[in-house]
Amino acid sequence: MEPTITTRHFKPHDGLREYVRVAVAKLERYYDGIVHTEVILRFERPRNSVKIAEIHLTVYGTLLKAVEKSDEYIKSVDAAIEKLERQLKKYKGKLHKKGKQEVRRINAKD
Repeated sequence: MEPTITTRHFKPHDGLREYVRVAVAKLERYYDGIVHTEVILRFERPRNSVKIAEIHLTVYGTLLKAVEKSDEYIKSVDAAIEKLERQLKKYKGKLHKKGKQEVRRINAKD
């Protein structure tokens, strides 16, 4: 899965782009049904230099989103990845629970 990386108001160095690619690729170990990934990096307030990382994951029919702010892009990306890990685990759990309920309903009819 190759993420789409968008930056606003700056040009990232190659190290930051590679770090984002590797970090997003680690999400596949939690759920392999990720269809598309978009990463948006931007900053607010030039004086305080607040860096924002916004990650959108598209999984079959659902959009998972995480937005994090910090003083460095790497910290923001890491925090957003942690949020998405929790969201993916919850999403996957719901899918498994839904599948088990369908099986129970079918077995109850027999």
